[in-house]
Amino acid sequence: MNNATEVLLLLFLIITFLQSGFDKITDWNGNVSWLKEHFSKTPFKNSVPLLVGIILVTEVIAGLLCVIGIYQILSSGNTTFAMYGAVLSSITLLMLLFGQRVAKDYEGAKTIAVYFIPTILLVFLLQS
Repeated sequence: MNNATEVLLLLFLIITFLQSGFDKITDWNGNVSWLKEHFSKTPFKNSVPLLVGIILVTEVIAGLLCVIGIYQILSSGNTTFAMYGAVLSSITLLMLLFGQRVAKDYEGAKTIAVYFIPTILLVFLLQS
């Protein structure tokens, strides 16, 4: 398999984002409640539900693009949708990182950086 690394990284993003999206959908109130407290001393304090909705949409779309990307790689060798999924995943992680930094949750920001590294590696691999 010529694209094993790309497929494994896409699976990583699928698990990351579709599980996170599923969690937000199934426990919307719990997530919003926790995040309202998390962002209570930030300029985002009155926008939490909207921002969670935006993150939810980008996570689910990124995950689905990665699913389509795997299918496309395995069926035709084309990486177009994989690249779309990797780039949207990167953008989503940057939005999450920005939120953590604004909330002064530096440990949470470090965790997002751990997810960002393989995601950027995937973007790099798909550019080649």
